[in-house]
Amino acid sequence: MKYKILILIFSFSSYPPDSKSNFCIFAFINKNKSMKLKHLSVVNYKNILSCELDFSDKINCFVGRNGMGKTNLLDAIYYLSFCKSHTNSIDSQVVAHDEDFLVLQGVYDRKSLEENIYCGIKRRQKKQFKRNKVAYTKYSEHIGFLPLVLVSPADSSLILDGSEERRRFMDIVISQYDKAYLNALIRYNVALQNRNSLLKLEAADGLMFDLYEEEMAEAASLIFASRNDFIQRFVPIFQYYYNTLADGNESVSLKYTSHLFDSQNLIDILRSTRNRDAIIGFSTKGIHKDDLEMLLGDYPIKRIGSQGQNKTYLIALKFAQFDFLKEINDGMSPILLLDDIFDKLDADRVERIIQLVSGNRFGQIFITDTNREHLDEMLSKINYENKIFKVENGNVIF
Repeated sequence: MKYKILILIFSFSSYPPDSKSNFCIFAFINKNKSMKLKHLSVVNYKNILSCELDFSDKINCFVGRNGMGKTNLLDAIYYLSFCKSHTNSIDSQVVAHDEDFLVLQGVYDRKSLEENIYCGIKRRQKKQFKRNKVAYTKYSEHIGFLPLVLVSPADSSLILDGSEERRRFMDIVISQYDKAYLNALIRYNVALQNRNSLLKLEAADGLMFDLYEEEMAEAASLIFASRNDFIQRFVPIFQYYYNTLADGNESVSLKYTSHLFDSQNLIDILRSTRNRDAIIGFSTKGIHKDDLEMLLGDYPIKRIGSQGQNKTYLIALKFAQFDFLKEINDGMSPILLLDDIFDKLDADRVERIIQLVSGNRFGQIFITDTNREHLDEMLSKINYENKIFKVENGNVIF
């Protein structure tokens, strides 16, 4: 019991922990809380028609030219954690062309227990998702069981695109540790869709509006509180990582914005906008309009950030996500996927990333790169077991 208290003091009293020894104690005591993907089987996932791969417990690299399938392998691993692709929202689009089905299977070592995760998709049929041969009744039951963080070029949408991408970032993080949040989010979205349908009717039932708005307000209260709490706890971790990667030369922050800061009672907001929403045809107020302002200094990074600053910002954001999930999960490291992250970064920032991922705080890592020489040079600076897989036209060679 004393050791348990020591762990909590080291991980929460300050950020980051004050010395490398703290991390060593943390890693030693929590050894049984590790999580690793030991084996991956892929059949007909995008351009990967068939492969059986055994992985290193620490670093695994997929190397090859663009378009060969490296990112598809990372996406297959992502799918086993989130029951969906990171890049394709429609399941049928991840089944290989001219094939009728796909199968993904992962064997994990999770807290010293073997876990077998299976996903099967047949065209025009509902997909199957199983843990140890037992099918999930709801996919949401699986979210968070295999925590995972993906860093990819697509993350640029967090800065450049609309608020939906930034809400999605918050949802992905919080849903991995808070089932009540995920359930509230599902309820809210269903009620929102129903309210939007009513807004399009010429003579909608006022009682139905009341019903859906009450459901939205109840779910929104929990979602708002969870997002606000998350950002307050998350920002110091994010700032630490950005300062480390940028060598402390710039200041960054995140600001959560929501209509519920103006009024905690969403029902009043929805009722006051009902007539205007009916003219427009959709709901203009609610937590589905929340946003996350990404600031460099006092200004939005979208306006003033350079390409290198933007990429550093996004990598720091995802590394902070990793540490946050690790602390929430009592020291169990998420799987970390790094998809082509070293492009367009100067040598100093690349060096600092390498120093970070070679430390004790990270667990199993999967990396993609197009440059084998660059990869070998990077691995030579990391004193850890690794495996390199060559990917060519969907074929994987160890």
